[in-house]
Amino acid sequence: MGKIKLEKIDEYRWLIPREGNMRVPGLIFADEILLKQVQVEETGMQIKNAAHLPGILKYSMAMPDVHWGYGLPIGGVVGVDVEEGVISPGGVGYDINCGVRMVKTNLIASEVINHLKSLVNNLFSSIPCGVGRGGKLKISKSDERKVLIEGSSWAVKEGFGWQDDINATEDFGKMDGANPDNLSKRALERGRDQLGTLGSGNHFLEIQKVVEIYDEKKASHLGLFREQVCIMIHSGSRGLGYQVCDDYLSLMGSVMGKYKIELPDRQLACAPIKSPEGQRYLSAMRGAANYAWANRQIIMHWVREVFEKFFNRSAENLGMNLLYDNTHNIAKIEKHNIDGKMKTICIHRKGATRSYPENHYLVPDIYKKIGLPVIIPGDMGRASYVMVGGKKAVEHSFGSTCHGAGRVLSRRQAVKEMKGRAIGRELEDRGIFVRSIGRNTLKEEASEAYKDIDHVVEVVHKAGLSEKVAKLVPLGVIKG
Repeated sequence: MGKIKLEKIDEYRWLIPREGNMRVPGLIFADEILLKQVQVEETGMQIKNAAHLPGILKYSMAMPDVHWGYGLPIGGVVGVDVEEGVISPGGVGYDINCGVRMVKTNLIASEVINHLKSLVNNLFSSIPCGVGRGGKLKISKSDERKVLIEGSSWAVKEGFGWQDDINATEDFGKMDGANPDNLSKRALERGRDQLGTLGSGNHFLEIQKVVEIYDEKKASHLGLFREQVCIMIHSGSRGLGYQVCDDYLSLMGSVMGKYKIELPDRQLACAPIKSPEGQRYLSAMRGAANYAWANRQIIMHWVREVFEKFFNRSAENLGMNLLYDNTHNIAKIEKHNIDGKMKTICIHRKGATRSYPENHYLVPDIYKKIGLPVIIPGDMGRASYVMVGGKKAVEHSFGSTCHGAGRVLSRRQAVKEMKGRAIGRELEDRGIFVRSIGRNTLKEEASEAYKDIDHVVEVVHKAGLSEKVAKLVPLGVIKG
């Protein structure tokens, strides 16, 4: 990692010692193989830079899927003291509450495989996707305000889903404290026609089958079994969330001098949590998070409708229940034990997922006995995983784990390296049918652009950050 020093703590933890004006050390969760991929992207400097944030506690952390991002690396976790710490939009990311939800069915793969192309085509025509694309749902200004305040609840009240969906969504699909007045006119304009849209890039809708069960008891509690067909939805807050981040990065950059904050990287622009600017960002971020939950809720509802028409059975009869919805680009106020004392802290998780064991206060009642479900998507050509909160996560990572595989190639690099290849045909030859809109999307999202998800998951499992329950592989994929 260039001039960055590393000290091995154990097989899966590496310390970047504190030096200069760093307030805490850096901490990377990886084995020696993944560590080499961290070094290639020089994300170590971003980990060090984040360690300068006022109020930061314990470590500036990086999960095994870490890669370069804006300000804080993707896969970064930072916890700060609420009273003395700061909030950084670059520590949350542009796609606020980008997240993933998994829908179960009682179908088995053999009931779907011969109809896969037709089913994927039906989903592709029903779920809007692509860069900047608006959806088939147009909402009024007053309804948009309700979405920003109520999140998933608004969608369910409007007929997009079931009340049980709320119970299986992180934070029950709503963060309190959202204030639409703290979103710019441009952010609101961008959000008005994008509810129920998938977006582009690494966002996807995937039909999967369960191929392996690692813990029969926990899988049974989650309602998972071998050869089961499931649907995974990965999307976020679309243009609205992007604009919120952009607006507040500009604002934070203009007030750092006022609060005498000096950082080695202006992309980490921030303000004290307790400041007017910090509170305005938090309320706007929460509104964007609520928008993202409503977005995924509506997409899921339309997925159910497609399955109902295709199989001529009700979604209830098909067992299309929501397993869980995880978020992985967000700042949360939580209580954690810091040096033997319970403290209220603000945790930035950028490309990282909550991971709490059984009986933790942040685990919903339906999963108290097994721990928080953790859904880890892979790339479109490899596996995804369902895990549960690990027993060491609270102590070691502020209750956090990885969020996916993590890139090893930028999108531009991937397009260059995949030149001349027909990625869609290659996937279809392997039994995976893919539809996409973007000309270069499949090249950008090729498996070779990502770390090996099996390896990443094995590291978080052995490090105790989250525990494997089931492995799923793609059958059909929709990309923007």
